Amino acid sequence: MKPFSEACERNREPILEVLREALATARRVLEIGSGTGQHAVFFAEALPHLVWQTADLPEAHAGILSWLEEAAMPNVLAPLELDVNRFDWRGARYDAVFSANTAHILSWPEVEQMFAGVGMALAEGGVFCLYGPFKQGGRHTSESNARFDAALGERDPRMGLRDVQELRRLAERHGLVLERDVAMPANNRTLVWRRRG
Repeated sequence: MKPFSEACERNREPILEVLREALATARRVLEIGSGTGQHAVFFAEALPHLVWQTADLPEAHAGILSWLEEAAMPNVLAPLELDVNRFDWRGARYDAVFSANTAHILSWPEVEQMFAGVGMALAEGGVFCLYGPFKQGGRHTSESNARFDAALGERDPRMGLRDVQELRRLAERHGLVLERDVAMPANNRTLVWRRRG
């Protein structure tokens, strides 16, 4: 039985609207943290000019493959084993990287590793689209995000909502410039970074 995420179903259309523009000239996309595989199948079908490379920790691969096998689309690829601490980011070049709801699950050192890796893996002019809930200027943007952040901290003190300003500073160290900050439903955002030459 395929894994299913209600959140993926809810957020896929608003994210797609951002990706249509952000990935219009991209060809090869790496998805960090493909989760169930739902996003990969939906976006690859809606954006057939892309080759969508799924990637996640090994325990997620069976679920991703169940979605991919049912969809049987030629432009979505079987998952790579991707742990941000150990992945060979220089192994391939991508025009774009996409990740949803990962930055608050990863520890801050792992977020640093992800941005460093994306900076290495992206081709010049490539884009990194990062979706999820974020803080702005050290503050939560809604009460629901504040509650969610507190719940994450109780689950694991290394988790938590990341601040857009801190992410900007981190990204700039790796050649990534924030190009768009798009408000999304349910107090989420999609941050679109571009790789400088």
